[in-house]
Amino acid sequence: MVPKSSSRMFQLLQGHIQPAGLRSRKNRLVTKDGRCNIEFGSTEYSNHYAYLVDFWTTFVEIRWRFVLLLFVTAFTGSWFIFSLLWYWIAKNNGDLTGQNHTDGHVKCIENVHGLTTAFLYSLETQTTIGYGGRALTGHCAGTVALIMIQSIIGVFINCFMCGVILAKISLPKRRGKTVTFSDTAVICLKKGSLCLLIRVANLRKTLLIGSQIYGKLLRTTTSPDGETNILDQVDIDFMVDAGKDNLFFVCPLTLYHVINRSSPFYGLSADSLPLQDFELVVFLDGMAESTSSACQVRTSYIPQEIQWGYSFLPIISRTNTGKYRVDFSNFSKSIQVTTPHCVQCFESDIDQKNHNSHTGENHNNQEKRGVDNLGFQVIDMHDSVDITKM
Repeated sequence: MVPKSSSRMFQLLQGHIQPAGLRSRKNRLVTKDGRCNIEFGSTEYSNHYAYLVDFWTTFVEIRWRFVLLLFVTAFTGSWFIFSLLWYWIAKNNGDLTGQNHTDGHVKCIENVHGLTTAFLYSLETQTTIGYGGRALTGHCAGTVALIMIQSIIGVFINCFMCGVILAKISLPKRRGKTVTFSDTAVICLKKGSLCLLIRVANLRKTLLIGSQIYGKLLRTTTSPDGETNILDQVDIDFMVDAGKDNLFFVCPLTLYHVINRSSPFYGLSADSLPLQDFELVVFLDGMAESTSSACQVRTSYIPQEIQWGYSFLPIISRTNTGKYRVDFSNFSKSIQVTTPHCVQCFESDIDQKNHNSHTGENHNNQEKRGVDNLGFQVIDMHDSVDITKM
């Protein structure tokens, strides 16, 4: 009989079972740094033409290595193409080395004797270097028209490439790199309700104006007709104590989502949470105060990154000089706290306590549910009202 561990290892090698970590990475649609892990397959060839039509967005979104390659290719290619034209003019006029020159021969371009000197002249013309060794004589009308065309094209290339580089440097997503989310989410009690908490911080002192926070729960569902919906999206409302829109994002904020009957997390418990297959994507939209450019920051959490029964450590304190200090070393750290095992048992416990307060019955022998507090004692009094003592 083959041991279970050996059988599982064999299945892993055969590819029938994937490790939990690999499944998590494969099923994640949005990475922790906000990049979308999606691939477009079977795209028609005609659709690629749309990328060329919208060439500006295409050039701004391509990687830096391709931008640098485009930069070098654009300038070098234009210099070489115009050098061929200058070489052709000089050859037709008989200005090259080895051609027979008659008495009184007037050159179109001084000191252009071959392809190399023609390339140098093209480079000097387009970059306006002007060493003085090579120049037009003004006796050929074609050279005047060609130098005008090359100068205009050179200006267009300079403007386009400078615009692409500046646009890539000032992309709003670069501002999003200075907004960070906690590595994990936690579920604990907050203001008498079971809530899912996430922490977010702005690493710059400049604010994000009009910040809005919301979430999407991505999961695979099956319709009553038996149709499987992959990446079905459900809205998740997040809020802070001051609201959920137009946040004063000057210090780290703790977002929370109340897990009630209308929440998609209502049926979860501490035991069933790690076994779920979903992805919680959190979005933060805002406008950078310094550049007035809109940006969106996003991250995602899978069930293995949600801690049930934990709460974030405090990170904001006040110094002796009156300033507020943020300790980012505890930004993603959490501590275990007393938390209900599930939402239903927590609500049942609250209903039972409310019932006891109205009926006055003694439930000392009843099985404990919800939050078990060992320091809670119930004592019998001769009065008609039950008194609880901590």
